[in-house]
Amino acid sequence: MNRRMRWLLIAITACLATALTLSLGFWQLRRAAQKEALAAQMEAGESGPSITRSTIIASMATEQFLHQTVRLRGQWVVDKTIYLDNRQMQAKVGFYVLTPLRVEGSDAIIMVQRGWAPRNFVERDRVPEVQTTAGPVEITGRIALPPSKLYEPGAASTGLIRQNLDLQLFRQETGLSLRTDLSVVQIGAASEGLLREWPAINLGVEKHYGYAVQWFALTALIVGLFVWFQLRPLFVSSKDSSTHV
Repeated sequence: MNRRMRWLLIAITACLATALTLSLGFWQLRRAAQKEALAAQMEAGESGPSITRSTIIASMATEQFLHQTVRLRGQWVVDKTIYLDNRQMQAKVGFYVLTPLRVEGSDAIIMVQRGWAPRNFVERDRVPEVQTTAGPVEITGRIALPPSKLYEPGAASTGLIRQNLDLQLFRQETGLSLRTDLSVVQIGAASEGLLREWPAINLGVEKHYGYAVQWFALTALIVGLFVWFQLRPLFVSSKDSSTHV
């Protein structure tokens, strides 16, 4: 390969690498903008007016209601309470307590993430004492996706204490007319033996800006190296030639 062809190949490679790193940098900026919009949506949902139970029951579009506040009235399906293990609150390990709520005036049942309770590390099979009334209750919460899952080796656990809960499988297991596309995270002061200091949702916006800076810095490095090692010698050579003439 002669010198001209080698220079051309390097130039093409540098252009492609520059285009790639620039596109990745702008993609990270777009991701950051999307998450900032989501954060604004979450803030508006939490501070805005509560949506009605009839609205959330009738709608099949979960995304438009995510993070909005909702007030629900109904009855707990007490015997279907689930304790999700290895969940933290206030830097302590315990359970997230989940109970299905049969919504008043409808056949709908919605899984409610009611709060956190500490674990008994001596009697590991013992569940915490949680006060669950059998009569009508009214709760305030925010619309959320189904409960998040932790790593679980082997088959999914069953019973009162579980590592994870798949709402679709739970619906089949119990026969309840449970909505499987969403849950409600109960908010408010501690009560019924449960804490509700839920961790703030971290969307990782800063991470995307950091990645964008790295990609743009790599773009600048590629351009700088190409100019210094490929273009500068051409100008120097051209200048020397004109000086000799």
